[in-house]
Amino acid sequence: MSDVTRILNAIEQGDVRAADELLPAVYDELRRLAAWKLSQERPGQTLQATALVHEAYIRLVGEEARTWKSRGHFFAAAAEAMRRILIENARRKQSLKRGGDRQKVDIEDAGLAIEEPPEDLIIVLDEALTKLAKEDSAAADVVKLRYFGGLTIEQAAEVLGVSSRTADRYWSYARAWLYREITKANKPPSP
Repeated sequence: MSDVTRILNAIEQGDVRAADELLPAVYDELRRLAAWKLSQERPGQTLQATALVHEAYIRLVGEEARTWKSRGHFFAAAAEAMRRILIENARRKQSLKRGGDRQKVDIEDAGLAIEEPPEDLIIVLDEALTKLAKEDSAAADVVKLRYFGGLTIEQAAEVLGVSSRTADRYWSYARAWLYREITKANKPPSP
């Protein structure tokens, strides 16, 4: 049994001191996970890995501290929390209140205005992933663990309690399904 699993079991048993041990035990791994995830984001991302780890940890401790079954379950929950934070951040940046889809243009260049790029990929991916989860929740879980959690196929399989081959089949199916859904969403409407 790993230290993290022991600490999670102690938290589940009601040991108040165990919660203080959890962050130091998982911090480095959460920081690597956050740094990897942020490296996949668009340039100009203002969220830092440390802030992402802290926000995700606060959400985890506040909501799910007594429901983690294992180390893998904890990191799956952390990946989901980071995913939600990144999606909220992307949506906040796009909100009309903050200038959302508007682009700054110099008055001299006003005649050269171009069409805005399609919606931010993370939002489109989230919407497609929500649809996939309704159709095949296991495939959607593999995507969340791989894309948002940075886990390997083997690690995702362990978290989900399936074989690596099954997780790989879910991953292949989900990638094809999401590609079709995202490209369909980004096609301009027919006249």
